[in-house]
Amino acid sequence: MDDVAGAIADPVRRQVLEMLRDEGPLSAGQIAERFSISRPAVSRHLRVLRGSGLVRDELVGRQRFYELDASRLTPLTRWLTGFDRPTGWEHRLDALETEVHRTRRERRTDRPEENTA
Repeated sequence: MDDVAGAIADPVRRQVLEMLRDEGPLSAGQIAERFSISRPAVSRHLRVLRGSGLVRDELVGRQRFYELDASRLTPLTRWLTGFDRPTGWEHRLDALETEVHRTRRERRTDRPEENTA
């Protein structure tokens, strides 16, 4: 999980992951041409992503193609989800909102109907 967290800490690497998610396998050249940084810098980012297991590569002729392996994100996603649970205050506010709606509904139904005759 630490390797994955370290890999996605960099905005360039996150952008590479998004490209691979949205477009599927891409060659190293296709990835590099979308950045203003040097090709060796992009290559280093791809090496980090490959080392963390977030991307797989395949050599086809003289080109290396990269593909996303999102399964490596699962442990980190599970861990992060634990922080997204409602706090005690959120539960209390939800209960308060429910009570306000119930009270308003009861007041509407308790009003005597006006005689329009």
